Amino acid sequence: MDITRRGFLKISGATALAGGMSLSLQPSAAGAQVSKLVYTKETTTICPYCAVGCGIIVQTRDGRVVNSEGDPDHPINEGALCPKGASLPQISENSNRLTKPLYRAPFAKEWKEVSWDWALDKIAENVKKTRDASFLLTNEKGETVNRTDAVASVGSAALDNEECYLYQKFLRGLGLVYIEHQARI
Repeated sequence: MDITRRGFLKISGATALAGGMSLSLQPSAAGAQVSKLVYTKETTTICPYCAVGCGIIVQTRDGRVVNSEGDPDHPINEGALCPKGASLPQISENSNRLTKPLYRAPFAKEWKEVSWDWALDKIAENVKKTRDASFLLTNEKGETVNRTDAVASVGSAALDNEECYLYQKFLRGLGLVYIEHQARI
């Protein structure tokens, strides 16, 4: 079939008109749509889910997360995100999220709501009690070891290098020997 460009346009136009489609050359009212990202603060961060360390751009407005997306300038993920990283706004913007600490006493069946100050004091008290009860100044050979084998730590992939360094120093200061990190597991 030998068809010219002009012939193709004539056939296309006739087909469109015959199919019930109409082309209106009248101007239509333009509705301005405001982006949900207008007036937001943009912050770069690292995904907290796994040890890969993907870069994320988070947009916030009035202290609330509005949007998050992969950081195209980040060398690890170059803007791509897995489903868990893409669902990051659900961490902070979720009506089912716990906002206050809960405590269940030993042998109790019910959880009770406690204050943050109480919860942090309880954690510190338990760590100190366990550390003091299990602290070894010397080993069987009489060598100074200054350690505890009763407390261990698993670090988080959400920490950056500087935070990991400080956390490691803190744990070593407590005398911990069993220190692991999620990136190595």
